[in-house]
Amino acid sequence: MRIGEFAERAGVSPRALRYYEKQGLLAARREANGYREYQESDLRLVAEIRTLLAAGFTLEDTRPFVDCLRAGHDSGGACPESVTVARRRLATIDAEIRTLLERRAEISEQLATSCGGCPPAASRPEPGPAPSPLGRAVLLPAPSPARHRRAEGGARR
Repeated sequence: MRIGEFAERAGVSPRALRYYEKQGLLAARREANGYREYQESDLRLVAEIRTLLAAGFTLEDTRPFVDCLRAGHDSGGACPESVTVARRRLATIDAEIRTLLERRAEISEQLATSCGGCPPAASRPEPGPAPSPLGRAVLLPAPSPARHRRAEGGARR
């Protein structure tokens, strides 16, 4: 299928597909007229890339997962290289959590020291929307599809 149809089915912009191709993650075949031609199986590769990016992996981190799928595995995480990347990402997340907990403890201590009459900070944030400085919840609107396309490298329409 050609790039426009493929992009629509994959839920990404043609520009993102060209970028994935440039990075060596996708390999579109070329027709005699130079048009890119994608296979049905390429949809699974793009889905894997998008899922991993949404989970915080870098585009380069997706490479072993894509290679694993290309090798015929049912899951991109079934290969040792993918497991290594996933473990490294988990270690990074764990380090970020530790850093955030340390910062939180420091701020809580500063608050307790500087504001003796203030109620203590909750030990864990409550689920739900964050309170605004005005004392009522503020819900932010969901990003528009056009903004999402631009964020992933798509053109404005």
